[in-house]
Amino acid sequence: MDEEAWPRQSARAMCNEFRFKTNLDHLAEEFSQLSLPIHWAGGAPNLEQRDSIRPTDPAPMIVGSPGGAELKQLRWGFVQAKGGPLINFRSDGRRFPTGRCLVPADGFYEFTGDKAAPKTQKKSKWLFTAADGDFFCIAGLVRDERFTLLTTEPGPDIAPYHNRQIVILPRDQWAAWLSPSAETPPIAPLPAGSLNVVQIR
Repeated sequence: MDEEAWPRQSARAMCNEFRFKTNLDHLAEEFSQLSLPIHWAGGAPNLEQRDSIRPTDPAPMIVGSPGGAELKQLRWGFVQAKGGPLINFRSDGRRFPTGRCLVPADGFYEFTGDKAAPKTQKKSKWLFTAADGDFFCIAGLVRDERFTLLTTEPGPDIAPYHNRQIVILPRDQWAAWLSPSAETPPIAPLPAGSLNVVQIR
């Protein structure tokens, strides 16, 4: 998809922080079970445990490659001519024939509270994790050595906290999402009970 085909969107978005604390061996094992062996350029990357990944931070992400998948470290957020980075991208009603990637995470954060409240008044912060306790993969797009996260309508686990949710793909869709020859897998909210949530602030 060329640059002219990307709709302009506001940089203000819903998910602006996630975490990734899964080690490389477990990540590689899960993808191998899907016949998607992971490789990377150079020596094995150091996937440090990170409680907070925020816009413009470098983060692990995965793109399709011949015979498997490639793990890279790219920065979060497309550069825009005006405003801040484009960190979330609406998936509603769109197909994504090129530029698809997966962003592994084992938690993400949402915030609730009065948007008009003074900055000194902190909003409530909620951590969402997979109900099975494992990591998951967020559907994303890559362009110019940067990535953005796709969003969709919220599922029942997210709806009480936000009117959008990041697109978390089921494991059986990972291979199709990374394959340039496959149709865009269906994008849908997660069913009830897929996520656990705890308040951390």
